[in-house]
Amino acid sequence: MMNKKTIWITGGSTGIGKALAIKFANEGWNVAISARRENLLKEISDQYENIYSFPLDVTDKSKCNEVFKNIIEKFKGINICFFSTGTWNPKKEKDIDVEQIEDVFKINFFGTLNSIKAVEDYFKDKKSGIITIVSSIAGYRGLPNSTGYGPSKSALNNLAESLYFDFARSNVRICLVSPGFIKTPMTDKNDFKMPFLKTPEYAAEKIYDGLINKKVFEIHFPKSLTIILKILSFLPDKIYFGLIGRLIKYQKKD
Repeated sequence: MMNKKTIWITGGSTGIGKALAIKFANEGWNVAISARRENLLKEISDQYENIYSFPLDVTDKSKCNEVFKNIIEKFKGINICFFSTGTWNPKKEKDIDVEQIEDVFKINFFGTLNSIKAVEDYFKDKKSGIITIVSSIAGYRGLPNSTGYGPSKSALNNLAESLYFDFARSNVRICLVSPGFIKTPMTDKNDFKMPFLKTPEYAAEKIYDGLINKKVFEIHFPKSLTIILKILSFLPDKIYFGLIGRLIKYQKKD
């Protein structure tokens, strides 16, 4: 067990986190998975001898530190951290619900920040490894009915770029993951058509390849969608707002 490489995945009970945990386990890695729902973590760890459950609420700073120490004690080291905990409630995103937005930021942004802070000294002292921040295409530019989720992901994009320089001085790679629409329990809440919808297994393959075989800062997929959105992000505001407005009208007619 100690001779294997180790990855720690938060948000590992469902969706992309779960699929990635299984992918790395099948590749022979030790996999530590964290999430709030212990029963779901146990279901996964019971099926794979090299997946281990470490329940965690990432909004609890001291708990993040404690879980990280427990993982280090068990595996004697970590090679990759994959921080993917997130929340999204489309029914509450259409209004400026301050409490809802605070809750979203508490999990999506500050939960990720708590996790990074827990591992910061370890990776800087080790002078190697990868810290992965999971964002979304929703973070590229403002989208309708996304008063909390989109801004929280945009903040993660900025955070990843900022930390890139800081950790690079210690030879630690910061990697940003920007998925498109992936069929998960979270996106199942959406009440609109999701273009280029992909499976969590598809996402896991793309992420694994980007982390292990490539040296890129951002892993984004599917390219057929993300490249379009990247181009849109460079458009003047008037043109961007006009195109998004037309898209909304088209979806309503459909």
